Amino acid sequence: MTNKEKIEQVLTRGVSEVLVKDNLRKKLLSGKKLRVKLGIDPSGADLHFGHMVVLRKLREFQELGHQIVLVVGTFTGQIGDPTGKMEARPPKTEAELQKNAEHYVEQAAKMIDTDDLEIRPNSEWFNDMTFKEVIRLASSFTAQQMMHRDMFKQRVKQKQEIYLHEFMYPLMQGYDSVELKADVELGGTDQTFNLLAGRTIQEMYGQNPQNIVTVPILEGTDGVQKMGKSLNNYIGVLDTPENMFGRVMSISDELIIKYFELTTFVSTEEIKELKKSLKTGENPRNVKARLGKEIVTIYHSEEQAQKALEAFDSVFKEGALPEDIPEVEIEGKGGLLVDALVTAKLVSSKSEARRMIEQGAVKMNQEKVSGIDTGLAAGEVIVQVGKRKIAKFISHGK
Repeated sequence: MTNKEKIEQVLTRGVSEVLVKDNLRKKLLSGKKLRVKLGIDPSGADLHFGHMVVLRKLREFQELGHQIVLVVGTFTGQIGDPTGKMEARPPKTEAELQKNAEHYVEQAAKMIDTDDLEIRPNSEWFNDMTFKEVIRLASSFTAQQMMHRDMFKQRVKQKQEIYLHEFMYPLMQGYDSVELKADVELGGTDQTFNLLAGRTIQEMYGQNPQNIVTVPILEGTDGVQKMGKSLNNYIGVLDTPENMFGRVMSISDELIIKYFELTTFVSTEEIKELKKSLKTGENPRNVKARLGKEIVTIYHSEEQAQKALEAFDSVFKEGALPEDIPEVEIEGKGGLLVDALVTAKLVSSKSEARRMIEQGAVKMNQEKVSGIDTGLAAGEVIVQVGKRKIAKFISHGK
């Protein structure tokens, strides 16, 4: 692939919008080394594939020879991004955020070269910012502009509080770009307002406005909601090869091609062929297995990807139980199976547990469970939910 072809791929594959595309293309073709920014507020320690979509795009810029810069929100993370939130986020300490950031970088190393990564905590400049400078920054936007954002309009409608410090978040993210003299900033489509704020604030401080590249939001394994740990629809970067492969196999058929585009390095031409094969009758399971192997190879190895495929086939095609079944200890006699399923995170709620039992999707010691009031048998019990989720319950006590 020529350098020009790589540039076009950066601008088109797995991209929702580029602002301003012609301008950014010209910069990339000029050979100038650009400063490409990604901001993170490490509110949690573990990454999932939803986070890796933008890191994959960051890697493409890195491979073209540009300087990638990771801004760690050790200051802004104490406020929390209000985007999409119907209530203010609980604050975190700078120490918590710094610890999470270290873990974040360790996992990001599976996608980008962290030896050539510039890492900048934004407490570096915000801790010393004077109130005079805060007022100047606040003058870059109006209250009406902030109130036009959907989540704030919804809060007003539902008579929920909006705190003034939440208005400051996009301004602070924008000011990060000033301090870094960013040429490009990446983010998800839900970050568009904050990214545009960076352009406005850079111009106010006499800098050329950064270009913006937004990437799509990745749906989770449920095929509906944005991938997230709270929804239990995620594929974790630290998942074992077997769990990672199994979770990929559980995605909806409609998401197969999107996952190829956003989470793998399979060529665009080959993805087109895979898309065509699905339309002409190829079994989606076979294409999904290819996807699983590609993904596990990225985060583990080709050898482990092959073993994960064989283990999956052994368990779900031949009916064998996996060798390494996670164990869950239960005090007392065990209680209701519905409660145990929630405790082991085999389901997200009691209502889902009841629904799965009613659908005949739950087995206890390989026997189908029929009643929602079934108790968990004493001793060691292997429980399966669907084809992929399994746990060994060990009950203690009288």
